[in-house]
Amino acid sequence: MTTFSGARPVNPGERPVAVVTGASRGLGLLVARELGLRGHDLVICARSAHGLAAAEADLATTGVQVLAVPADVGRRSDARRLITAALERFGRLDILVANAGVIQVGPVASMRVEDYEEALGAIFWGFAYPVLAALPEMRRRGGGRIVAVTSVGGRFPAPHLAPYVAAKFAVAGLADALRAELRADGISVTTVVPGLMRTGSPRNALFKGDSSAEYRWFTLSDSIPGVSTDAERAARRIVEGALRGRGQIVLTPAAKIASRLYGLAPATTVRLVGLVNRFLPAGTNPHAVPGHAVEAAGVPGWFAAATRLTDRAADRYHQYDDVTTTGRRRPAAASGADVGW
Repeated sequence: MTTFSGARPVNPGERPVAVVTGASRGLGLLVARELGLRGHDLVICARSAHGLAAAEADLATTGVQVLAVPADVGRRSDARRLITAALERFGRLDILVANAGVIQVGPVASMRVEDYEEALGAIFWGFAYPVLAALPEMRRRGGGRIVAVTSVGGRFPAPHLAPYVAAKFAVAGLADALRAELRADGISVTTVVPGLMRTGSPRNALFKGDSSAEYRWFTLSDSIPGVSTDAERAARRIVEGALRGRGQIVLTPAAKIASRLYGLAPATTVRLVGLVNRFLPAGTNPHAVPGHAVEAAGVPGWFAAATRLTDRAADRYHQYDDVTTTGRRRPAAASGADVGW
């Protein structure tokens, strides 16, 4: 893995530098790859050093320099260390993409206080801490770009995702506030509002209550063309919009309809969501089960066929850490990031 020693910054040709959190797999990996293809040197971050090593090797094929920094950006000290590492290695910071997160799927009755704390730590503080650490450098340089990867769950009260929705609403609110103030400093803030994306990440989401039933509806939704979108196409749109300084990027028609409906008629929307909730699984079991563990326990043949697109995405976008000696893939350590609600 790339290391740094605090020596003179190295950035041949003065290429722009992008920091991407949650970049070991899924959407974060694809956004980093797209930025690399557009000539950005990369600083990638995730909690898993093993996952980052694989991502670093992947991204190095774009021909740019890649610095991998294992860190939990939901911790203030780690976020500061990440930004310091970027500046020591490259001497500049042009774009920060905040994509780190977790997701727990299940009824409110199955969630504990710790689930909300974890979601707010990884998603909200995982956005706020790196941004606050990067702002002094961006102000010093007279500009920069911040990208907040939120979710339709940050604009719409999606059921069975209460901790995730709470954290994403918080990120969306902070991003909007920052956009209003930072324009005067030449800093653009782009809020990305994805709908469902085929990143393969249901295997690393955490399921509570009736975990098998929750896994099935969630993964099926993530696999349907027209409802979910291709993750590589989403990454291209995110990077194109961010580099143009767009204020908001909504990635799917479903996400546009949902966010506009809630904005125009919040009370009616909540009643409709309540009706949908009646058809979702019930359960109070607070034990979190990773998606790959649910799958390992066995799924019907029809389900495997219906979710083939998600399975292929998991292979392409590093949702498995490696291949074991038995030839079977080993799932990445569960964090639930990059589902893209």
